[in-house]
Amino acid sequence: MKFGKEFVAQMVPEWQKAYMNYNYLKTLLKEILRLKQRNRQAARPAGLERAATLYRAFSGLIQRQNNPTSPSRKDHNDNQFILVSFVEEDGSESLETTFLKLAEEGGEWEQEFFRRLDYEFNKVDKFYRFKVQELMAEAENLTKQMNALIAFRIKVNKLQGLLDSPLPSKSNDEKSDRQINTIREENQEQEQDNNGGFKHVQLLEILDHVKLKRTLETPSEFIKGCVSVNPEETEVTISRENLNKVENQLKQAFIEYYRKIRHLKSYSFMNVLAFSKIMKKYDKITSRKASVSYIKMVDNSYLGSSDEVTKLMERVEDAFIKYFSNSNRSKGMQILRPKAKKERHGITFSLGFCFGCLIALIIALIFIIHARDLLDKREKNQYMKDIFPLYSFFALIVLHMITYAANIYFWRRFRVNYPFIFGFNQGTELGYREVLLLGFCLSVLTLTSVLANLDMEMDPETHDYKTLTELLPLGLVLLVIVILIFPCNIIYRSSRFFFLRCLFHCICAPLYKVTLQDFFLAEQLTSQVQAFRNLEFYICRYGWGDYESRENTCRTNDVYKTFYFIVAVIPYMSRFLQCFRRLYEERDTMHVCNGLNYFLTVVAISTRTAYYLYKGMSWKIISGIFSAIAALYGTYWDLVVDWGLLQHKSKNRWLRDKLLIPSKTVYFVAMVLNVLLRFAWLQTVLDSQLSFLHSETLIAIAASLEVIRRGIWNFFRLENEHLNNVGKYRAFKSVPLPFMYYEDEDEEKDE
Repeated sequence: MKFGKEFVAQMVPEWQKAYMNYNYLKTLLKEILRLKQRNRQAARPAGLERAATLYRAFSGLIQRQNNPTSPSRKDHNDNQFILVSFVEEDGSESLETTFLKLAEEGGEWEQEFFRRLDYEFNKVDKFYRFKVQELMAEAENLTKQMNALIAFRIKVNKLQGLLDSPLPSKSNDEKSDRQINTIREENQEQEQDNNGGFKHVQLLEILDHVKLKRTLETPSEFIKGCVSVNPEETEVTISRENLNKVENQLKQAFIEYYRKIRHLKSYSFMNVLAFSKIMKKYDKITSRKASVSYIKMVDNSYLGSSDEVTKLMERVEDAFIKYFSNSNRSKGMQILRPKAKKERHGITFSLGFCFGCLIALIIALIFIIHARDLLDKREKNQYMKDIFPLYSFFALIVLHMITYAANIYFWRRFRVNYPFIFGFNQGTELGYREVLLLGFCLSVLTLTSVLANLDMEMDPETHDYKTLTELLPLGLVLLVIVILIFPCNIIYRSSRFFFLRCLFHCICAPLYKVTLQDFFLAEQLTSQVQAFRNLEFYICRYGWGDYESRENTCRTNDVYKTFYFIVAVIPYMSRFLQCFRRLYEERDTMHVCNGLNYFLTVVAISTRTAYYLYKGMSWKIISGIFSAIAALYGTYWDLVVDWGLLQHKSKNRWLRDKLLIPSKTVYFVAMVLNVLLRFAWLQTVLDSQLSFLHSETLIAIAASLEVIRRGIWNFFRLENEHLNNVGKYRAFKSVPLPFMYYEDEDEEKDE
């Protein structure tokens, strides 16, 4: 791989603008090369070089070494091409290069190259200094947090010792004493140095000056925070439960802090290497030796010579291993440096195998339907009403998985940092191959069940239906649920549990703090309203025993009709409550407008459902009006707020200033598709019927169009989120720290 591609691949996506613009400098060098080649061709007649070589003196087969004591004229002029120095500008040190051969032909291009090179270096150096200062400030804060944690540990261990004193356990007491003594000895030996070490203080007195920050992440904390006078802080309660919570918070803070250090160290190394590479290219093109003096200045700069980050990394490793890994270095480093996920050939093979099986099953299904002439039999209508909704449930899920796999593919292609945005643990995120594999496997199981369930006729002798065949869809649903909640570490357990945790947060809104992954999943659920209704049909059909006699009494039951309303609005109500929670925490009126969007959609869906169940011109008019209002409002919110488009003052007319996709046409096509697919509900209000399509098929197609629209929305929503992170150089998640010092609180009030 060429260095330019490797350089881009190693970049922190959110810091991309802060890296050296290697490609632009290569473009300048190509212009210099093109100019020099043009000048050489103009100055030398054709064939002259060939003729000159035929009469050139033979230098011999044995190369004679030059006398090292007599420097050549070429060596004498090595350092006369450029002058590199550091100058003070606005209180900061900047690199400035003077090109000494400006009078030569093409000298203005080389001068422009060094001017741009200096600009890139000063940009990189300034960014690096700023990030190092941020790290040092954060290190001081973590130091204070660790002091409080150690004091907390001593208090808890003392309290635990008093509670356990009637029934002493020798091994536990010895272990506790060793931990306390070790902590005291270590902290008495560590004194504050210039790099910000632990302060030499009486540890047990620290707890008198700190409070615990209340994160409001659990339902109980949220409820307490709503009724508390000061919901952001609480007194320190000495308990093992609080200690475990504090340790987990600080452990996550150290892991994220270590990632910042590693990224900053990689940033420094890759940029210094890029300057070295570009200067070597310059020497090769111009036949000069200017790289030595320039790279020497780069190595002597803060970017190339500072060892603060390296030392900080070593101290963080030692502290994490000592306090969070029980001095087990291999375990601690495994947590700090998790292995990157590698693509496996087995995934690709399995994906191809499942895809082949899927194609074979589709062909078999088509042939069986044609051979048995099932589309023309009288049982067709019964099958479409009773069985088709059961399997269309899986079809909608598989379609959603395929669109998500496509999203992942294009996010990776355009370098959208989706693992960071979603908060996936490093190495656990699923690639598009894994998602496609899961989708194809579910498709194979579904089509296999469909083929087994195609016999719609009674037994000619007993006139009984085959109950086992009717239970196949239920068995498939139960199998998927069991796999989803299976506790063993197979079939992407971390991803399954991540999904279940986010789903639980969506269901329990607004009791949990709303993160991006939570409301993103809730958005997906709003596009699966028909899947929720099909799931309700599962409960009705198998719960009330309709499958035994192949009857369908669900749609005539009042309870079923009531829940037909409820299940449709549950996802939208979840998003509405999430907006309420974010309004409570952030005090941003934009969440009120966003909540209004989902409230209008709830009204629109409820009126459309009423028209679908009860008909009538009044319901038709009401549902049409509210559906149009909700669709227009939702379209505006999608395009302007979620996607950040339709900005008439942007340099990209009606788009935004920053775009990841080179072709602007893609954005306009996506906006048009969003509008068209938003109005797929018209088929419900206008009673659109096609002679060659069953009504259930038409409903499934409309639901599929909404899933496709959501897939398009996903890409541009995450693209906009990524560009917002890039604009703020936000490449790491912020982990809330557990303790708040009184002096910090006073400083915040003063500010």
